[in-house]
Amino acid sequence: MKGFLLDTHILLWWLAEPQRLPSKAHEVIADPGNPLFVSAASLWEASIKAALGRLDLPETLLEGMESQGMEELPVTASHALAVQRLPMLHRDPFDRMLIAQALAEELTLISADSIMSRYDVDLLHD
Repeated sequence: MKGFLLDTHILLWWLAEPQRLPSKAHEVIADPGNPLFVSAASLWEASIKAALGRLDLPETLLEGMESQGMEELPVTASHALAVQRLPMLHRDPFDRMLIAQALAEELTLISADSIMSRYDVDLLHD
């Protein structure tokens, strides 16, 4: 395992409402020894929801990520192509990208979304 990839809601909860996090996720994210990654796809998803008025996105999101030692994980062509190899168990394109990235980069995905457990991905889910 090379580190942890935070699902969009996990990132937002950590930065704004850490009490909402499952206890194991909180413990892992709080440990400065754990490499933490945030996909560009998560920021894209959050930006879309904010533009639609469904999410209040803090203007300091990138600064918050940096101050917490989180690294941005770009979406690469190989990540995009890896999505086609995933079984169609879930239609959310952002979740499917996160799963593809976690598999490609050998990261543990942290999510409270139980649908993620349908995939053969290393998942931290309380």
